[in-house]
Amino acid sequence: MAHSQRKVPMRMCLGCRVRKEKRDLVRVVRSPEGEVNIDLTGKRPGRGAYVCSNQDCLDKAVKSRALERSLSISISLEIHEQLSKEVQ
Repeated sequence: MAHSQRKVPMRMCLGCRVRKEKRDLVRVVRSPEGEVNIDLTGKRPGRGAYVCSNQDCLDKAVKSRALERSLSISISLEIHEQLSKEVQ
């Protein structure tokens, strides 16, 4: 009996709405304390949302408020600028 390959986790980018492998996307996490950060390890505790690692997708996700809806928190201009610096 041959073993099947492991299932690859898939996630959807909130900007371009394309499903990609989890490791190809950047995780934005809202911590239990309410802070919003980029999670490069993918293991931080909290509510996570995924975007492609380019500025256009992050801008689309913020402009359409998809990131706010997904994280259930209001995204201020300072947080958007911080995320922009970290995504590049």
